[in-house]
Amino acid sequence: MASGKTVHEVNPLTPGLYLVATPIGSARDITLRALDILASADVLAAEDTRTLRHLMEIHGIALGDRPLVPCHDHNEAQASPRLLQAIAAGKSVAYASEAGTPMISDPGFPLARAAIAEGLQVTAAPGPSAAICALTVAGLPTDRFLFAGFAPSTKSARRSFLQELAHQPATLVLYESPKRINQILDDLCEIFGESRKMALCRELTKRFEEVIRGSVGQVREACHDRVLKGEIVLVLGRGEKVASDAATVEAALDRALEQMTVKDAATAVAEAFGLTRRDVYQLALSRGRK
Repeated sequence: MASGKTVHEVNPLTPGLYLVATPIGSARDITLRALDILASADVLAAEDTRTLRHLMEIHGIALGDRPLVPCHDHNEAQASPRLLQAIAAGKSVAYASEAGTPMISDPGFPLARAAIAEGLQVTAAPGPSAAICALTVAGLPTDRFLFAGFAPSTKSARRSFLQELAHQPATLVLYESPKRINQILDDLCEIFGESRKMALCRELTKRFEEVIRGSVGQVREACHDRVLKGEIVLVLGRGEKVASDAATVEAALDRALEQMTVKDAATAVAEAFGLTRRDVYQLALSRGRK
């Protein structure tokens, strides 16, 4: 009778960088291909080496005498050359986030960009992502969405950030710290309006997973006297088109031009107000912006 134990392939990989997505909670969410890569790569690199070691132990993958290189926000510039040299020397390098997919609010971008610039092979082993998981369970439209990452921690910067997103014609996905969740919910009520539909997703795939759905006002009320813990993802319904009187459009365009190119500002304002991009672009030019 078969034991049912999975045997992970230990076959040579072609030289290159393999970006490996790892579970955001349940260790069983890792893919078989990801495990095969972790078992086969010549060099392993990780945002958190202890987490990767533990994950490999759970799935019966031996590190052996292979190098395990820490590569995170604080040392990526120093670690990347060593990893790129290994690839150039004909070795395969697997890079894993602490949890989730590399580069999605996680390290890995400088490393991958440098590898691409040098003409080295870069391959993804896709898998868990808190943003996609939250979209799946939120109950809001997924045909068009915008992942905006973490909001700024300071109040003024956070409010500016949210004001730029308020009328985006797409479902929004944000990450937030439990320490700041009440502050951002207050800001969302004021800037997005209490009636905007949303879902607060906490500890996805973990033992205490929780999804609070409703309007922004209802979610704020449900959370105001609680101390939330763990990873939090906010999913917000898309903004409605707003009245496009000339003064309102010009004010929005001026705000957008403070942080964007004329082209990008025209696109953003046109989408927010249901206008043609060409007309908004010409308006920007008429206001002396190039």
